[in-house]
Amino acid sequence: MINIHEKTLKDLEFFTVLKQVSEHCSTELGRDAALGILPFPTVEQIQLELKYVNEYLSSFQNENRIPNHGFDAITKELKLLKIENTYLEVPSLQKLVSISLTVNSILKFLKKFEEYYPNLYQQSNSIEVTTALIDQVDAVVDRFGEIKDDASPTLSELRKSINQLKTKINSSFTSALNTYHNLDYLDDIRESVVDNKRVLAVKAMYRRKVRGAIMGGSKTGSIVYIEPETTLQYSRELNNLEYEEKEEVIKILKELTDFIRLFSPLLKTYQEFLTQIDIISAKAKYANRMDAILPEISEERRLFLRDAYHPLLYLNNKAKNEDTYPQTIALDKESRIIVISGPNAGGKSITLKTVGLLQTMLQSGMLIPVHERSKVCIFDRVLSDIGDNQSIENHLSTYSYRLKQMNYFLRKCNNKTLFLIDEFGTGSDPELGGALAETFLEVFYERGAFGIITTHYSNLKLLANELPHMQNANMLFNEKSLEPMYKLVTGQAGSSFTFEVAQKNGIPYSLINKSKKKIERGKVRFDATIAKLQKERSKLEKTERSLKENEKKKQSEADKLEEVNAKVQKKLESFQELYDSNQRLIYLGQKVNDLSEKYFENKRKRELMAELFRLVQIENSKRKKISAKQKRAEKAKETKIKKEAEKKVEVIRQKKKEAKKIEQQKPEPPKPALKIGDRVRMQDGKAVGSIDAIEKGKAIVNYGLFTTNVSLDLLELVEAKKV
Repeated sequence: MINIHEKTLKDLEFFTVLKQVSEHCSTELGRDAALGILPFPTVEQIQLELKYVNEYLSSFQNENRIPNHGFDAITKELKLLKIENTYLEVPSLQKLVSISLTVNSILKFLKKFEEYYPNLYQQSNSIEVTTALIDQVDAVVDRFGEIKDDASPTLSELRKSINQLKTKINSSFTSALNTYHNLDYLDDIRESVVDNKRVLAVKAMYRRKVRGAIMGGSKTGSIVYIEPETTLQYSRELNNLEYEEKEEVIKILKELTDFIRLFSPLLKTYQEFLTQIDIISAKAKYANRMDAILPEISEERRLFLRDAYHPLLYLNNKAKNEDTYPQTIALDKESRIIVISGPNAGGKSITLKTVGLLQTMLQSGMLIPVHERSKVCIFDRVLSDIGDNQSIENHLSTYSYRLKQMNYFLRKCNNKTLFLIDEFGTGSDPELGGALAETFLEVFYERGAFGIITTHYSNLKLLANELPHMQNANMLFNEKSLEPMYKLVTGQAGSSFTFEVAQKNGIPYSLINKSKKKIERGKVRFDATIAKLQKERSKLEKTERSLKENEKKKQSEADKLEEVNAKVQKKLESFQELYDSNQRLIYLGQKVNDLSEKYFENKRKRELMAELFRLVQIENSKRKKISAKQKRAEKAKETKIKKEAEKKVEVIRQKKKEAKKIEQQKPEPPKPALKIGDRVRMQDGKAVGSIDAIEKGKAIVNYGLFTTNVSLDLLELVEAKKV
């Protein structure tokens, strides 16, 4: 039997979570029920509720969303149905019809989509789907909330008589109105309505001349309201008929209520079912808000919370667009108890509360904000001692209260217990209180309990280091900025950074130095060693993170290269197929060309046809029979490859053109200035001569045997050979 004390739920702020869950309920009954949620007493109930919530949450991500479950409470109606000779009014009947329709739609939906929501369907499978109640009410009440004329033969006759009588009243009143209006006895408004009856607006001076019953007068007294004598008799008859109608309506409603009484248990089940659905829906919406999931539930005693968020802190920071730091923590048979140490305001208590709150939420059927690879188990008890808890009423100091709590822990703690203690051993002399806390911790350890404690006491840190199934943990602290990093690291105790934090907060260094001299030298060295180890660990973690990031980048690059390589290989295979296909076509073309030439020479038509037929047969023997669809697919593939190849070729051609263009655009090297006596030759010639004279851009070149007149642009300088 699972039992989590109310004190633990208060310590962990569980009721604040319930308040937030209740805000997602659609009904008043759902809100009240959500505020009263408590951890389930059995493992089976916990697992079933978690499955319900998880299935409802999944409906938010698919198209088959569960229908609306909103309803008006029928608690009063159910109470009235228990009392004999009572009847339900029309609004109450409409509420019963509405709740029946809502339940029927949900039940039909769950049956239709049983594959998606097997557990919710199983839960609702025992509830009866019926339209008898709906049909019976619809036969009596119309869509405007009025009793139908044909609800009974008597009512039908009464209403016909009432309508006939109203016609007579209107007719007689109109006659009286016209008569007295012609006699000028009426005021300008002529008529009015008093007590739902039409009356004549008679001038006060003529009131004795108009026969009828005086129904009242105006505030000024100038007008008297009179019901004509001719309509009085009809009005009395109408009152009698309306009374009979009312009695008949009550009779019909009583008969209908007696029929509905048979469905009282079913209606109660309907309301309970919709209330439960409302709570499940609220839990699912709350889970959706904080990205909560259903982790794996282990039958073994093993708790592994990866990237676990404190729900209240997460939602609060999310609303402010601030970061929330998740924690990863593990408890198992090899490491049952964790002793968390470190500086104040570093996140020790929040980590402790996160574990406790997530555990109680899970055991209350709520999904929790952790990584999908997290694992959880169910504890029979969750014990907590968090906060000051002074009690002035009971005359208890902080330490007295804590001792009382430890006594309760000693009575209840066993191997199926999770205990959570904040600032273990405080409230008394450090040495004496620390010794007592150490003894308590040894007892919890011997009983095989699971737990997390936070402390500053060195003896508890040493104990955690000595015992095999207990380990130290610390909240990381930036030694340079003296700011908390809000990250839990297991395997090593943490320094309290007492003097460093004091220095950061402006305490004079002389006072800090004086304080250091007042304590044992070994204590200072011990704390300094822990601090040094923490610094080293921080450096190692940074190095590890850096290496992991580099490894991740390299792996990513390798994957990309592999992907590119696969694409290139695929392209090459496609191009090879295209090349082979084209080569085959060229071969066939050559064969046909050879046959054409042969026919051109010998004109033997039969031989040509035989050769062509044989060629076709050879080619067809290589083909595989495929469907028209496959043929179209291969054709499309071939066309695609051709287009890609053409694009590649076009790109290569374009690059060559651009390269040629760039080459042409390169400026030619400046030509050397030619002068008389220089040895020159024609740009496209081999004979060498010397310039005898230069006139108007032309040079007279002497080749020995002859001279010629040549443009300077067509000549190039021949360098003299080095001796």
